[in-house]
Amino acid sequence: QVQVVESGGGLVQAGGSLRLTCAATVSGTYISIKGMNWYRQAPGKQRELVANITDDGSPNYADSITGRFEISRDDAGNTAHLQMNNLKPEDTAVYICAASVYLSIFKSLHNYWGQGTQVTVSS
Repeated sequence: QVQVVESGGGLVQAGGSLRLTCAATVSGTYISIKGMNWYRQAPGKQRELVANITDDGSPNYADSITGRFEISRDDAGNTAHLQMNNLKPEDTAVYICAASVYLSIFKSLHNYWGQGTQVTVSS
């Protein structure tokens, strides 16, 4: 079983910073986290992938946030952070974390989602 919990959202003025944290708790055997992903969804818009980090620590970023956001993870790979700098009003969204988990018994990869945390950037 996998539980994913986000924290760190809030209200910030344009140009400010926030740091989001995603913690994945894994119980059971034959389960391994292969990556941690941050998505966001603004009202009336589709969910978009903002950044992810693989189990070997390789980050990937959406073009819209490159140079402003940085994703990192702890050594165990179960906790990921999203440092968001120079925030803009268009960054306002619910930020949702997903842990990419490999279930060896099924030989397949699955995403486990958190509930999301609201980020609001005022102009």
